[in-house]
Amino acid sequence: MKVEMKRFVGQVAVISGGAKGIGGACADRFAQEGANVACLDVIDAVNDAHAIELRKLGIDAMAIHCDVSDPESVKTAIESVVKFWGRIDILVAAAGIYSGSPLLEVSFAQWQKLIGIDLTGVFLTNQAVAPSMMKQKSGSIINISSMAGKTSWDSSAEYSSAKSGVIGLTRAVAMDMAPYNVTVNAICPGNTLTDMVTKDVAPQVGGRSGLSPEEWLKMRSTDAPLKRLAEPWEIGGVAAFLASQDSRFITGQSIEVDGGLIMS
Repeated sequence: MKVEMKRFVGQVAVISGGAKGIGGACADRFAQEGANVACLDVIDAVNDAHAIELRKLGIDAMAIHCDVSDPESVKTAIESVVKFWGRIDILVAAAGIYSGSPLLEVSFAQWQKLIGIDLTGVFLTNQAVAPSMMKQKSGSIINISSMAGKTSWDSSAEYSSAKSGVIGLTRAVAMDMAPYNVTVNAICPGNTLTDMVTKDVAPQVGGRSGLSPEEWLKMRSTDAPLKRLAEPWEIGGVAAFLASQDSRFITGQSIEVDGGLIMS
């Protein structure tokens, strides 16, 4: 999508999970609007290639290897951003994975892995950028939750728990950061056409119902009143709004971007 606005010129945006998917779309949007962007991810080749593409937009971009479930990895990544640019204005905590099994089949290792990335990773990145934003007395934190954080379905114990936790964490961090003029909000996307949904969620969840991934995606597209799935750039647009001056009086919220799914 062509973007005409340039609301973030000179600002620095850190995007965890920034190589592709929703995180990648958020990185694209902030770069299109003039921000310098640091993409944190573990898929180095894809992340490096994405940073090269972002630089073609006339901004500076770096790809940083970062495992968001590892405190030292997060600390090192954020320190490198601050050392290079001297500030952090925006964080989008988008790194995440999916797994889902019937309750009795969820191993402890499976639980720990998903919670470590999808919830602990959000906590660690929020905590790591906080000192820079507190010093500046400005900033925006946008955490990517999910509609699974507001509702649940069968075989989703670890995923729904993590995404619900992100909503609670967002409210708590918003309270802590409010005295420093830092806003903290969560986005709760519905099913979005990312690799995670098409290659992980659709085969796993659809397979349990005897559906092919294509059949499951087609069925899910009818759940919401808008009768389609989201595109990643649509989530990026909401993230950009939440980081802009137009949203300075919005904090502690979890915003549904679901085509009206919550009404269904």
